[in-house]
Amino acid sequence: MISEKILFVDDERNVLEAFQRQLRKQFQVHIAQGPEAGLEAVRTSGPFAVVVSDLRMPVMDGISFLKMVRQEAPDTVRMMLTGFAEVQTAIEAVNEGNVFRFLTKPCDPALLAKTLHMGLAQYRLVMAERELLEETLRGSIKVLIQILSLLNPEAFGRASRIQRYVREIAFALQLKETWQLETAALLSQIGLIMLPEATLKKIYQGQALDPEEMQLFEMHPCIARDLLKHIPRLEKVADIITYQAKGFDGSGIPHDDRRGEDLPLESRILKVVLDFDTLEAAGRPRTTAIQELKERQGRYDPGVLTALETILWIEARFEVREISLKDLKEGMILDGDVFTKTQVLLVPKGQEVTPLIRRRLIGFAAAMGIKEPLRVLVPRHPREDKTAATAPALPGVPRPAKPPGT
Repeated sequence: MISEKILFVDDERNVLEAFQRQLRKQFQVHIAQGPEAGLEAVRTSGPFAVVVSDLRMPVMDGISFLKMVRQEAPDTVRMMLTGFAEVQTAIEAVNEGNVFRFLTKPCDPALLAKTLHMGLAQYRLVMAERELLEETLRGSIKVLIQILSLLNPEAFGRASRIQRYVREIAFALQLKETWQLETAALLSQIGLIMLPEATLKKIYQGQALDPEEMQLFEMHPCIARDLLKHIPRLEKVADIITYQAKGFDGSGIPHDDRRGEDLPLESRILKVVLDFDTLEAAGRPRTTAIQELKERQGRYDPGVLTALETILWIEARFEVREISLKDLKEGMILDGDVFTKTQVLLVPKGQEVTPLIRRRLIGFAAAMGIKEPLRVLVPRHPREDKTAATAPALPGVPRPAKPPGT
């Protein structure tokens, strides 16, 4: 549902209350006294369709405030209302704050209401265009993935495995935005549709390629880039895939000067996961595959390699299950965010289940309902645990709980 909320920001309380009384029958009016309270409202009570700011305020003027609103909520329509009708001020407001309308005090109530209606209409238009773009983007990605699954099921299977690994690594590294990384993982193999079937079988069975096949294989990230770069909002995904075969030390393709942290972090993650998956496909046990990656000095981002090793260690110690709330036990670790049926986040992924968390979830389930099943990591029996006694330390990765009785 598109927001219809309007936020007025002014340093004078009586002015704000006057706007609220005047407009509350026509609009959903919210007020904030001063720019700091206004920014807090944008961050915690948004989205707002329209923000109307006074110009002259202490600490921060209206132009600077609206500029920050633009950074926090770029889709929000911004308006300036001031008693100082200076031409230069208006120009700065439009240029720096991308202000939709500039009004002067005192403003005729009918004109103000008409302008707010125009602001809401502009916001609806922006959101409709965004929704259309997002639907087009989702449709484009879906078509590309379906093409990959039809033309090369093995490539599609590999892409699915890779996506799961990169999602876990992103969580371990505490990355906030992951849709571009996960999309890049799913589309990382799309360039391989140009390769002969015999070459593809060699790749997915971990066999050596002859020089001509290797030359073709090395082209696939660039082929994928050329397929994706013209799709709106996939430019970053195309860049990630371009560098998915590039080593942290600058080795590999493409042959340019980018290396180390100049490479996209998402590309560094893909590089580690892709090479690990190749070793597994060749029949290496996981511990052997990790050791081989470590021995390739300088080839991988050390932090990403540690994250992969850690999540594999956790997977070895735990079994993934989907259970109902009544089967949730202390000591389990949540392997997915827990939401109410109205999409309110209750407990984030990675939390070990404690008596307090369990009681909280039971209480919310009774009051609001929660989404089930719950995805959890269940400690294996000690006799099944063949892994080392300690795991690589990594901030953000939960330490597995000890199995009962240990």
